[in-house]
Amino acid sequence: MMLEALSVVPQVFDSYVNESILGRARRRHIFDFEAYDLRDWTHDRHNTVDDAPFGGGQGMLMKCEPVFEAVEDLSSRGPSHPHVVFLSPCGRAFDERRAERLACEERILLVCGRYEGMDERAYALADETLSLGDFVLTGGELAALVVIDAVVRLLPGTLGDEMSSKDESFSEGLLEYAQYTRPATFRGMSVPDVLLSGDHGAVDAWRRRSALERTARWRPDLLEGASLTDEERAFVASVGTAP
Repeated sequence: MMLEALSVVPQVFDSYVNESILGRARRRHIFDFEAYDLRDWTHDRHNTVDDAPFGGGQGMLMKCEPVFEAVEDLSSRGPSHPHVVFLSPCGRAFDERRAERLACEERILLVCGRYEGMDERAYALADETLSLGDFVLTGGELAALVVIDAVVRLLPGTLGDEMSSKDESFSEGLLEYAQYTRPATFRGMSVPDVLLSGDHGAVDAWRRRSALERTARWRPDLLEGASLTDEERAFVASVGTAP
């Protein structure tokens, strides 16, 4: 997979995509990454990428001309046209299902907004627009890194255990079950006996119940789309939500 980012601060990507799991995956050529400076597609001596909004208002907006030139230029390079993703608070909420879909793309170009936003005409270039949630960041770079991380970890070979990405929160529409490691007892808190029993069937049943309980307590909204038995629905109905 080829991942690309268009930004006014492209250097912020370097450390994250070159370290830890992503860094290993990149060195193993599971994915490649390139960040581009939007200013490379400007034509004035100040490399201007923003301007005051028509009609007045606070702050500055990203100009549409360099965005159009950059996306069109980058799209013309390489054997395939990129799937163009804009990062913006006005986008659809990014979740695991969208990460799974993006992981099937051959090439993705992430366009990062800055300042007070972007000239609305630039969104005509987007195949889709994504948001991390109902809050505002200083720029789309952090959101782009989140998308990159979520997508790359789904690519075959990225994780040491190929089942790791399948046995986690949201993989089945639920939060992941509670997990424990040594010591078995810490400050009076003990690991559930079933996890020490060696009975794999009992462990699996406990984990399913734990996932249901945690989801009901912390993210009850997820249960609306989950596939549950009547017994499981009765169980989650009895679980109170977390404060």
